[in-house]
Order: sequence, then structure tokens, then C-alpha cells
Amino acid sequence: MPVTVLLVDDHTVMRQGVRMLLSLDKEIQVLGEAGNGREALALCQQLQPDVVLMDLLMPVMDGLTAITEIRRTMPETEIIALTSVLEDSVVTDVVRAGAIGYLLKDASGEELIKAIKAASQGQVHLSPQAAARLVKDVRAPESPQALTQRETDVLRLLAQGQSNKEIAQTLGIGEKTVHSHVSAILSKLSVPSRTQAALYAIRTGLVSLTSLRRPA
Repeated sequence: MPVTVLLVDDHTVMRQGVRMLLSLDKEIQVLGEAGNGREALALCQQLQPDVVLMDLLMPVMDGLTAITEIRRTMPETEIIALTSVLEDSVVTDVVRAGAIGYLLKDASGEELIKAIKAASQGQVHLSPQAAARLVKDVRAPESPQALTQRETDVLRLLAQGQSNKEIAQTLGIGEKTVHSHVSAILSKLSVPSRTQAALYAIRTGLVSLTSLRRPA
């Protein structure tokens, strides 16, 4: 089954260009387009895409608000911010809202396609510039609960960009078990997303910054 995608951008030419690019990959299917966050929210509920490519600066409802609402109502849908904005506070807010990826609009077509496929598997994908800003901003919890050795192993692989399926194969455990470990990790670290858990792993030296920069 192809990865289904919703394109959200207030510039028609941008949406058309991305749609044309993605049409070249048979493993990706664009289900629809939206010109603002409100339209995106409605179409997400209707089409149930695997991944949303979300611009941030839009009329009616901005991308950050839309990301927050989509993650609240449709947690199975992953979101990649595709934007020209690279302000520290914006990058941080977008990831805190639940975006699994953050790419700049000057990213290559190859990187965009890889990011979409990675997101569909629950893998974090950030541009090098965004990753650097996020790692600088992220703070370790004041009193985090201690992770077990297995949870630490899972966190390390998660931060290296592996999906639950890949982590299960690497560690020789079931995918449902990995899901349980990830849930426990998020709870113990008091973070809402895999992306922030990965950033915590980098901040504390468990993995290197390049783990978030590499294409998935």
C-alpha cells in the first residue's frame, strides 16, 4: 500500500510542484490539498492520510494550530512541517505540538520523499538546521524516572531513526513490546512525542546529533 499524503500550503504553485514531484514515486499517493489549516483539519478527518505536509504561515488557521488539532484528534496521522521558517521558537513549538519532521522548502526532492516514508513508519526526520536548534533548546526533565536497560536500548535506536518494526528486528523482540517500551519512555521522560524523546537522547549524550540529520 502506498503512503497517503495530504498537502497543506496556501501557495497553489507550491502544492502543484510538490504533487508533481511525489507523483514520480509509486510508493506515495497524494490524497488531496488544502490552502489553510482549517481546510487541512477537515480533509484530514475525511481522508485519513498517513502523512501531512504542513506549511506554517497560512491564513484562516496557521500550521502550528492545525498541527496541534490534528495530533489531538488523529494521533495516528504523522505531520511534517515543510516551511521556510527557521526561528528557534517556531521550530520548538512545532515539535512540541507533535510534528515528527521539520524540513525547509529548499530541501531536495529526494530528502522530502525519504522524510515522508520515514514519517509513515514513525521515524523522526529533521533538517540539520532544525535539529541543531532543537537540541540547543531541549531540556532534560528535572527528575526523570530511570529507564531500564531495555528502554535505553529502544530509545537509542528510536533516536537513530528506526521505526518500531526495525527496533523489534534489531532487538529480537515483538513490535507490540517495542510499542509498550516507547510508551513507557515517553511517560518516564515526561515528553509527548518520539521526536522529543530522540532530542533528549541527544542532549544527554546517548546518541550523536547526526543521528537526527541522516536521511531515513
